[in-house]
Amino acid sequence: MVAGKQKSVGVSPPDGGWGWVIVGCCFMVTVCTRAVTRCISIFYVEFQGHFGAEYSATAWIHSLVDCITMLCAPVGSLVGNRWSCRVAVMLGGVLSSCGLLLSSFSTSLELLYLTMGVLTGLGFALCYTPAIALVGCYFQQRKALAYGIAMSGSGIGTFVLAPVLQLLIELYSWRGALLIMSAVVANLCVCGALMRPITVQEQTEEATYLQLDSLSEYSFLLQPDFLGLAVSFLFLASGCSLPFVYLVPYALSAGISHQHAAFLMSILGVIDIVGNITFGWLTDQRCLKPHRLSCYILSVAMEGLCCIFAPLLQSFRLLLPFAILYGYFDGAYVALIPVVTSDVVGAKHLSLALGVVYFLHAIPYLLSPPIGGLLVDITESYTGTFLLSGTALLASAFILSALVGIRRCRRQLTVEHAQLPPPADR
Repeated sequence: MVAGKQKSVGVSPPDGGWGWVIVGCCFMVTVCTRAVTRCISIFYVEFQGHFGAEYSATAWIHSLVDCITMLCAPVGSLVGNRWSCRVAVMLGGVLSSCGLLLSSFSTSLELLYLTMGVLTGLGFALCYTPAIALVGCYFQQRKALAYGIAMSGSGIGTFVLAPVLQLLIELYSWRGALLIMSAVVANLCVCGALMRPITVQEQTEEATYLQLDSLSEYSFLLQPDFLGLAVSFLFLASGCSLPFVYLVPYALSAGISHQHAAFLMSILGVIDIVGNITFGWLTDQRCLKPHRLSCYILSVAMEGLCCIFAPLLQSFRLLLPFAILYGYFDGAYVALIPVVTSDVVGAKHLSLALGVVYFLHAIPYLLSPPIGGLLVDITESYTGTFLLSGTALLASAFILSALVGIRRCRRQLTVEHAQLPPPADR
């Protein structure tokens, strides 16, 4: 127990300076993790032909990468907290690069599950959460814009990598493409080296306080708002990955060429960037700052509607608007996840909270693509897969809408109760 005044430690968030270097590094981390994961579906046709596998079997690769990345997100948070973000990202870069390198020599689909799915996913987990949390330490007033730029790496990475990977596969086969990708992902080590740790200034406090233990570090888990947010994330994760996994195969089944199908992913990626940055900038404005959660709900609901109508789109010209709308609102909600989480739990718990948030994505990421592939195998159509995605996304938006409604009702009741006249004295 320590009594007296708690001294200020560290510095205030600079909202610029080296913080922009951190944003650039986080941008590259999202390119090398999320964009690479999104583009794994481009290899599906090659894997099916080489190993004689079905859709549901090859979909497990994407599921494992996503699942391990999210399942081990708390590990990334702990490594970043105990040592530093620099150590976590550099170690993750080594593991993920080795995973892709070994994948290029795989002789079976099961070996790909281990090398690309588990090893690469573990490396991504060590990089992703610490890098995102560090951005929040460097920014306060322009936090949403900083996150919008940082998270846009997944969109611009998808835009660039989708056609590049298709070209590399045609030139060097899928093995050569994976070998080159392992070299690209190794740049995570460079990003990690540039991530300078910062100790954010704490508020002075006149009080007697106890040294915090690990039950108090996770006290945010008991907050009703965070619990509602967590449940909505489960539904969100069940639906958000399916369009990225099955858009290219769906386009090919509709008679669209390989190049045009890959171009749809590129369009989705570049519009994703617009959603990242514009929503980040807009929700930093004074008029929308109090309504960040509502903006997030809107973006998730619009994604769900896009997926509901996707089975009606059977040509490149019709799928192009789908890619534009889905990409925009995907970029919007992805940029707002850390911001909304920070608004709910506070910057103090952000790193650990993000670890829990991404952990909640793990099981849905693992199960939803194979379930979607099973629906394709059973129905010989992609309709059920896209309807499943849309329903899950709309359910996520509905849960948060209900949470907002309950919160407003409580506030109104509190105000009305405060305005009641005091009881008369007898």
